[in-house]
Amino acid sequence: MSIASKYDSKAAEDKWYQYWMDHDFFKSLPDNRESYTIVIPPPNVTGVLHMGHMLNNTIQDVLIRRARLKGYNACWVPGTDHASIATEAKVVKKLKDQGINKNDLTREEFLEHAWEWTHEYGGVILEQLKKLGASCDWSRTKFTLDDDMSASVIKVFIDLYLKGQIYRGYRMVNWDPEAKTTLSDEEVIYQERNGHLYHLQYQVKGSSEKLTIATTRPETILGDTAICVHPDDTRYTHLVGKSVMVPIIDREIPVIADEYVDMEFGTGALKITPAHDENDKKIGEKHSLEVIDIFNDDATLNSFGLHYQGQDRFEVRKNIAAELEDKGYLIKKENHVHKVGTSERTGAVIEPRLSDQWFLKMEELAKPAINAVREDIVELLPSKFKSTYFHWMENVRDWNISRQLVWGQRIPAYFYGDGKEDFVVAASVDEAVTLSRKQTNNHTLTANDLRQESDVLDTWFSSWLWPISVFNGVLEPENEEIKYYYPTRDLVTGPDILFFWVARMIVAGYELRDEKPFDKVYLTGLVRDKQRRKMSKSLGNSPDALKLIEEYGADGVRVGLLLSSAAGNDLMFDEDLCQQGKNFVNKMWNAFRLTQGWEVDKKLEQPLYAKQGIQWYRNRFSQALEQIEGHYSKYRISDVLMTSYKLIWDDFCGWLLEIVKPAYQQPIDAQTMAQVIALFEDNLRLIHPFTPFISEEIWQTISNRQPQESLCVDTWPKQGNVEDEILSDFELVQEVIAGVRKVRKEKQISFKDTIELKVINNEKLSSDYDELIMKMGNVENIELVFEQVAAAASYRVKSSEYFIPLEGTIDTVAEVEKLTAELTRAQGFLKSVEKKLGNERFMAGAPDQVVAMEKKKQADALAKIETLETSIAALKS
Repeated sequence: MSIASKYDSKAAEDKWYQYWMDHDFFKSLPDNRESYTIVIPPPNVTGVLHMGHMLNNTIQDVLIRRARLKGYNACWVPGTDHASIATEAKVVKKLKDQGINKNDLTREEFLEHAWEWTHEYGGVILEQLKKLGASCDWSRTKFTLDDDMSASVIKVFIDLYLKGQIYRGYRMVNWDPEAKTTLSDEEVIYQERNGHLYHLQYQVKGSSEKLTIATTRPETILGDTAICVHPDDTRYTHLVGKSVMVPIIDREIPVIADEYVDMEFGTGALKITPAHDENDKKIGEKHSLEVIDIFNDDATLNSFGLHYQGQDRFEVRKNIAAELEDKGYLIKKENHVHKVGTSERTGAVIEPRLSDQWFLKMEELAKPAINAVREDIVELLPSKFKSTYFHWMENVRDWNISRQLVWGQRIPAYFYGDGKEDFVVAASVDEAVTLSRKQTNNHTLTANDLRQESDVLDTWFSSWLWPISVFNGVLEPENEEIKYYYPTRDLVTGPDILFFWVARMIVAGYELRDEKPFDKVYLTGLVRDKQRRKMSKSLGNSPDALKLIEEYGADGVRVGLLLSSAAGNDLMFDEDLCQQGKNFVNKMWNAFRLTQGWEVDKKLEQPLYAKQGIQWYRNRFSQALEQIEGHYSKYRISDVLMTSYKLIWDDFCGWLLEIVKPAYQQPIDAQTMAQVIALFEDNLRLIHPFTPFISEEIWQTISNRQPQESLCVDTWPKQGNVEDEILSDFELVQEVIAGVRKVRKEKQISFKDTIELKVINNEKLSSDYDELIMKMGNVENIELVFEQVAAAASYRVKSSEYFIPLEGTIDTVAEVEKLTAELTRAQGFLKSVEKKLGNERFMAGAPDQVVAMEKKKQADALAKIETLETSIAALKS
């Protein structure tokens, strides 16, 4: 059989992924096995594969592939999220590029464009995940705007409304003027920015006195309806109850007193703009102040902006500051660093705005979800994120679930009048007509008399149902699949959506099914560059995921990502990691090629050294498997990979194959060959979750397989007994061989030349291993001795001493000079250590472990000196 000299990752990836798909190896249906279910964190339908996706989905694939091998009915459900704000923004931009204004379209016309865009681009990221090797059950692919998914969302909305959990209220909200929609508190990212603090003077009416305030937003003076001071601030007590004139517009506003004001900040006097600040709104309600909204929905100024009408808020800030200064109202401007809220989706600066919105009461709903994490019914890994979770959940605010968008599930509320309470909530317009007639006692109402709410639901209101809705558990709560697959097993996601998504799914699980949605949440870190910067398109530090796969192969990239990505810790990504992964893949391929190049002779007996090597590796494999199972149980995925990596690279390739390898152009016995192949197959089972393509390629070629066979649905290796004595003996054997090789290298003795080895065997290592040592070190003879050997290089393995006679092989004079110099250095080192140990102050003050370390240095130095002196004496004799 001809084996290619180089592994072709592209050909293998295309071939084996199609093979897996053709044979439905990823497909799952309920049966009598235990289920193991993962639901994918649905990426935005607008998205393309980036490094965060690569890390997250590789971890999920590792878990799901291992579960298949362990005999579970493994089900990994893929899908995408409709991402209301992001998708609508992309569609609006596309329309704008075509010369079409969104506002000129009807709702239905815009949705046609949105669906056209989604059908064209929506499946890109899922196809890219296939390139990575993601073994999802693609027949189960869901989209949060699928008919059944949307119906589930609407049903939950109606049920919660009827329970009194959802309400409509006029509240101060976070307004994104670019997307022209409200955002929840969690979608606002606060950034420190450089700005200014403007000190403005307001003329006290009927007096020559002026009242100075400090503000970061001078443009909002156009919406001022009061100046507020602290009631105990003696500087302003005489002004409370009087009026001041707003600069430029000369509108009269009252001076009021409230304990909310911080006397130490700024001037101690606070301008109140109830329409544009949450705290100002509360003061305004308390003191019955007028509310003046000066902004349009795009954050340009409206008619209250007077001559600034139509200008952007930041342009107005610059212009009004200049006007205030020119007219003598601005007396000081100083630099000021403050936190500014920005939209998580568009990056626009958030504008607080009063608006009618829909809210979900969260305080009671959150309680079962808090308890679930506190009692580890739902386990967060690593547990350090529990404190963050509790901080959010124990201070949870009502969830603003409405968005002023077109793309999404339209809120099922129908208005039959102009009043704020003149509406009904219904699943269809026909049902709304019936309810409206009943509510108004007007039986002449028709569908034409109703107006459906134009807002859609927050995208997270779809995805919080994800583990339930993907199995149709909302519409059919007792169906076979939801009962079989729910609760799911593991969730793998980033800590940045711990509240957005994870916490809300737990809330939904207990509210809708009185049960947790998953057992464990594995929280990955962020992928950063070598400078610890978060990867982003704007910084240009995020590599093209598909190009990485093309360059290093999917397996190489997977290994590179997971070698150093402990749960919850950020990954400092370096392309060298992918190269390391590719090197590992090539190492396995070359090991496979090596074995396939051996000719088998069925008449040959198995050599003792081969038997010993195989016996050792079986024990080493079982030892590593035990460690790996422990790492998996703690979700230490990078530790699993590193243990497997070292086992295959060092122990299998570096030792076992070298031990059993036949001499040049000589055959191997059939028993050894069969055992090596069996151990190779166990290695492939172990590493398959991390490197699915190379492992399948070797698996399919190393033995004759039936068409329906695949490594991905084979079995996980069996845990064998670990014989510690064999492992400890072999550790000595390895050290002996390493010593031989080191002497050969140092003395420049060719590996083609045989040598003799003499040993003072204080460790009582069995002579049964002599044949193995002789083969691995090209040793002609091993002789047991009881005293130092003259003219020989020596080394220690624990208490045993090994000697390699050097007579006739090296320049003894030069060797004596070299060893004498080394002896001098060792004696100098010993002297420095003994000086420290002889220092009473050091001995009295140093910790026990430090003293112990120094004493070990002393013992090692003494042993080295003794060996060097013996070697020098032997060479001179």
